Amino acid sequence: MAVETFVPAASVITVTPSAARHFEQKLGDSQQIIRFATRESGCTGYAYVVDFAEAPEAGDEVIRVSDKLTVAVARNAIPMLRDTEIDYVKEGINGVLKFNNPNIAEACGCGESFSVKS
Repeated sequence: MAVETFVPAASVITVTPSAARHFEQKLGDSQQIIRFATRESGCTGYAYVVDFAEAPEAGDEVIRVSDKLTVAVARNAIPMLRDTEIDYVKEGINGVLKFNNPNIAEACGCGESFSVKS
């Protein structure tokens, strides 16, 4: 007899505890969500877009990170962001979001834009 294992679908992105705390602080007590998208930009093709939103848009992938944090990934950005880890790190006195994206084929020198593997 074979044993079948249920494996739930993985989220498109993951948010580290540090990034979750950062977003929760930014949202405060609002009922907004964080929405991730991409847009054409820069010398290599695309840039990340991080926005506050009242609700996800049709087709967005919605991820409940914690009781205080829900994020959405724009439908057209899912292929570019799949398996991306979003982190928040301190660099000196500054805090920055880091997108650890395994889909990147090339990034510009200033870090503003990226292209993805075909």
